[in-house]
Amino acid sequence: MDTPVELIVGLGNPGPAYERTRHNVGADLVLNLANSHSAQFKHETKFFGDTTKINLDGISIRLLIPSTFMNLSGKSIGALAGFYQIPTERILVVHDELDLSPGIARFKKGGGHGGHNGLRDTIKCLGNNSDFARLRIGIGHPGNARQVVDYVLKKAPPSEQELINISIDDSLCALSLAVSGQWERAMTKLHSTD
Repeated sequence: MDTPVELIVGLGNPGPAYERTRHNVGADLVLNLANSHSAQFKHETKFFGDTTKINLDGISIRLLIPSTFMNLSGKSIGALAGFYQIPTERILVVHDELDLSPGIARFKKGGGHGGHNGLRDTIKCLGNNSDFARLRIGIGHPGNARQVVDYVLKKAPPSEQELINISIDDSLCALSLAVSGQWERAMTKLHSTD
């Protein structure tokens, strides 16, 4: 659990139509992180995404927002991790989480994909390795499995978006602990902000 992070990935779908939708909260968090460090993203064709680097409390971190659609996220993550030889356990993937209410965020180390297509493709493209860390940003559940696709591709109402924004801010406050490998402390800090 004391593994530091070298790469933070924010999952989402590309293009203006998907901006600020529930499915893009991972990308939103990574954009906020880059902006808070005055870092500019650059599109890298060979990585199928936009990348930049920041220095977080003395630790150099690569940031990646795949420009593929969500269900092909792993193509981008695998390409960058392979090029820079970043071990799977040093990757943190930020994504939307149906099983958490808006306003809740949770760190998790490893595990399955839980039906999330972005995680499913990431595991596949990392050689069926699911040892990467996750930062799960709660978006709530529509209550019916048949409504999930439509639900995640829509913007949250302002009251829910406000809660999501708070959980993003809380996550950013706990991120430096996670990045330095202090996972227990990061989890305690983030999980006690609810």
